[in-house]
Amino acid sequence: MRDTLTGSRIRERRQISGLRQAELARQVGISASYLNLIEHNRRRIGGKLLMDIAGALSVEPSLLTQGIEETLISALREAAADAVGQQPELDGMEEFAGRFPGWSAVLAQMHRRVVSLERTVETLSDRLTHDPHLAASMHEVLSTAAAIRSTAAILAEPGEIEAAWRDRFHRNLHQDAERLAESSKALVTYLDDSEGQGELRVAPLDAVEAFFNKIGFHFPDLEVDSDINSVPLEDLDTAAARTIASDVLDLYVSDARALPLSELAEVFDPANPEPLALAQMFSVDLPTVLRRIATLPEKMMSQPAGLVICDASGSVLFYKPTPGFAMPRHGEACPLWPVFAALNRPLVPIRKRVVQLGRNAAEFNCYAVAWPQPASAFGTDPVYRSVMLVLPVDDSPQSGLAPLQVGTSCRICPKTECSSRREPSILSEGF
Repeated sequence: MRDTLTGSRIRERRQISGLRQAELARQVGISASYLNLIEHNRRRIGGKLLMDIAGALSVEPSLLTQGIEETLISALREAAADAVGQQPELDGMEEFAGRFPGWSAVLAQMHRRVVSLERTVETLSDRLTHDPHLAASMHEVLSTAAAIRSTAAILAEPGEIEAAWRDRFHRNLHQDAERLAESSKALVTYLDDSEGQGELRVAPLDAVEAFFNKIGFHFPDLEVDSDINSVPLEDLDTAAARTIASDVLDLYVSDARALPLSELAEVFDPANPEPLALAQMFSVDLPTVLRRIATLPEKMMSQPAGLVICDASGSVLFYKPTPGFAMPRHGEACPLWPVFAALNRPLVPIRKRVVQLGRNAAEFNCYAVAWPQPASAFGTDPVYRSVMLVLPVDDSPQSGLAPLQVGTSCRICPKTECSSRREPSILSEGF
């Protein structure tokens, strides 16, 4: 019965959030009529669409799929896991939710607000780091303000200034003031517009990744045909984005030829992929195997796989997300991720069990390796790239050493003691 009311809960949360049906439908990439059928419980929903709707409504998916009792208990459990310096009585959680449902709802609501604020901080931090338009606008505002201050300081100095110079300073001051007003207005307009847009104006790499994410990172036509013209690259707005997408698709075709899907399906075990064994079996290098596994169709994978490719500077060149895995697309990511550690030991395969710190403490098996790009001439320094395959870990017990703890970025990492920390975290016990 609870599953059949998912649509009703979506409608309720949408109305609480103040979103129109058409707006929510646009954000998750479906038609308003289809969303209307979902909200009236005439269409079942799950998987990626449920995750997208939950993300658009800033709620956990369980809030939409479970009854209120299970939702409260789940929220209390998450709040307990995120508590700093506290030891809540987990055994009495169900009794607490049953006896004090109102207070339980308040606690759950406050925890969801903290989660939402953390996501907002992460998004804004990432955006302030990489948004080229925002960076240029801020530079324009600051440089103009500095020019006005410099001119005003000259005019404020004691003593007489020649009339011609005084008029010139006044004219410069007036022009700079007008420029500051225009640049400030343009910045405010940009920020206001971005809040209402479904897709922000982003860099070419972001546009390419959004394009691949929409398709699902798997291209059935390219499994049998090497012609990348079958992929609708015209959907990308800029020539730079289309060029980057073409390069990525060429690499996809190369990987598909090296590891044919039909042959790979006969030996691939999603529960234990063994990338090194596959590399030896097909006589290919390990980066090819890691990239290929990340783009396999969903029916061949027990769980979604993530992928990160970076260069020697640590800049992320390609990013495929997976549920629970969060790494800044641009800027200061946690240096403890195996994709960065591999750059210190080129051609050495790395496998790490990783716990990503945060509200859910997601665990992953990460496979990484760094390799040099083909040399263009004798005597040139090697150019390295690193790739990391990210596979979620099931709940079965794992043997070996304790998992490696990593964060998203220092700014929002809850880990108190870390030798790699670059700056204090804004998260604290009182946040």
